[in-house]
Amino acid sequence: MILIGMEISAMGVNCYIIGCEETREAAVIDPGGNPRGIVNVLQENDLKAVYIINTHGHIDHIGGNQVVKEATGARILIHEADSKMLTNPGSNLSFLMGNKVTSPPADQFIQEGDIIKVGNTVELEVIHTPGHSPGGICLKAGDILFVGDTLFQGSIGRTDFPGGSYRQLIQMIQEKLLCYDDSTIVYPGHGPATTIGFERKHNPFL
Repeated sequence: MILIGMEISAMGVNCYIIGCEETREAAVIDPGGNPRGIVNVLQENDLKAVYIINTHGHIDHIGGNQVVKEATGARILIHEADSKMLTNPGSNLSFLMGNKVTSPPADQFIQEGDIIKVGNTVELEVIHTPGHSPGGICLKAGDILFVGDTLFQGSIGRTDFPGGSYRQLIQMIQEKLLCYDDSTIVYPGHGPATTIGFERKHNPFL
């Protein structure tokens, strides 16, 4: 498995590229900004993006969708509950920054329990974790979790945006993430990586 992580925008959003060593196919998770940089990284590593996976529909996680899709032909995957955010600046919150940004519509909706196969060696299990947004998801690949804005090192995602729910987010984290081993590595949408064990012991929200 190939894993590349980078902070890609002024808003400090983490983008992750996960790929298959055999086929060189890859998925780009949350291309929120600097899409040309993402495309360059793909090319430098001889990777072909077949999927763009948005963990949710807020602007800082979808802002690079269009450029990456145009450059690679990758299919856009998102949970149906957040799909309208792709094409609606009001829903994706870009209007708050005085800039109406949209993405191409989803090519495919993903939901709880789906397995996204990337090449021959990578399987991403979809975990629906609403609370930050109605269609928020996490992705599990072996002992790794990509959690978007569900969980951060020492914190959790905001719940004061439309469709957010603090109670629901805490419930999802407790039921669907803290069930994994302490050694499970957590890659969030913002900030440094952490582990389930660290958050179980030290996260004040949990």
